[in-house]
Amino acid sequence: MKKLNLRGSASEIGRQHGEQGKDEIHVSLSTYERLFYDYQGIDWNTVKERAKIHIRAIESFDESLLEEMQGVADGAGLVFEDILALNARSEIALTGNAHTSFSDGCTSFSTCSPLTEDTIIGQNWDWKGTQKDSLLMLNIEREDRPNILMITEGGIIGKIGCNENALGVGLNALHSTKKTDGVPIHLGLRSILDSSSLHEAMGKIQEGQMASAANFMIGYSEGKHRGLAFHVEVSPFGIAITNEEASHGVHTNHICSQEIQMKVGEGNNLRYSDSEIRKRRAEQLIQQAITNQTKITDETFREWLRDTFNAPNSINHYVNEQAPVHRRMETVFGIVMNLTTNDIYVCDGMPAHQPFEKFSVSTGGKENVHQR
Repeated sequence: MKKLNLRGSASEIGRQHGEQGKDEIHVSLSTYERLFYDYQGIDWNTVKERAKIHIRAIESFDESLLEEMQGVADGAGLVFEDILALNARSEIALTGNAHTSFSDGCTSFSTCSPLTEDTIIGQNWDWKGTQKDSLLMLNIEREDRPNILMITEGGIIGKIGCNENALGVGLNALHSTKKTDGVPIHLGLRSILDSSSLHEAMGKIQEGQMASAANFMIGYSEGKHRGLAFHVEVSPFGIAITNEEASHGVHTNHICSQEIQMKVGEGNNLRYSDSEIRKRRAEQLIQQAITNQTKITDETFREWLRDTFNAPNSINHYVNEQAPVHRRMETVFGIVMNLTTNDIYVCDGMPAHQPFEKFSVSTGGKENVHQR
C-alpha cells in the first residue's frame, strides 16, 4: 500500500494525490469501468453523466471537495468527471436492482467506556481483489482543517480513517433500491474526517444530505473513559443510530433500522447467507469477551478481524465461488483505530494471513485539541 504525504490547499492536496497516486487511480478506473459495463451494461461516459447530478449538492455541502477532486484530475491527467464518478461509485453501484448492482462488504466493531477505557473502532474492508493495487494511505496536513490519516482507493477523496482530533470513521456499504442526487457517501465520510468535533460531524449528516444509504461507524475520544463510538445508518431520509448498547456495537452490510429500510428499501440479496452471519458472529465475539471478563484492547480487535468462522463468508472474508460473480469479494485490508492513544493498525491484505503495521495521525506541529 503506497503512502502519500499531502499538504496545502484543497486543490494542492488533490493535485499531489493525482500526481503521486496516478497508477492507483488508473487501477480504480479500470476496475469500475469494467464492473459497471459487465453488470449494469453502462459505459464509462454514461457513468460520468450519472455522477454529474451530484455536483450541485456537493457545491452547497462543501465546495472544497469539488476543488480537491479537480486537483486529483489535473494531477492524474484526467477530466474532472472521471474523479467525480469514482467518488460517486457507490450511488451508481449500490442502488437499484440487487441482481445487477454490487457492493463492498465489511464487518465493523466499536467499543468505548465503560466496556473499554479507550475508544476503539475497527473493521475489515471486503471488495474486489483487483482493488488491492488501488489502495492508498493518505496522510493529509492542512492549516485550516484537521490533519487526517485515511485508507482509500486511488482517486476517492473520502473513506476510512481518523483525524488529529481523535475523530474516526469507518464504512459499511448498504444496498438499497432508492437514492437521490444528494452528497455521495464517500464525500460524507470525508466530511466526518474534516470535522473538529463529534457534534460538528453529526451535524453534517443528520439532515438527509447523503445521496444513498450506508453505515458510518463513528468514534470520538477526549481521553480515557471519555469517548463514544456508534454505528450511524445514513440515508437521503435521515439517520439512525443502530447499536443498542452505548459501550459497543457491530455492523455488516444490511440495513438494521426498520425506519430507514422502509424508506430506501433493502437490496442485499445475500443478507442471510453472508451479512447476517458475520454480524451475529461479531456480536458473539464481543459477548464472549464480556462473559469471560477478557480485557478488550487493540490486539483483541485485530484478533476479531482475523476470525475465519463460517469461511468463506467469514469476518476475514474469502472469495465465495458460489456467490454471483459481481458479489464475489475478499478482505482487501483491515484497520483498527485506538482514538484515545492515537494508534492506528493497518493490515494490507487479509488479517488472517498478513500482519498489522502501526501508524499514527500527524499533528503537523499543531497542538492536539484534547489532552490524553
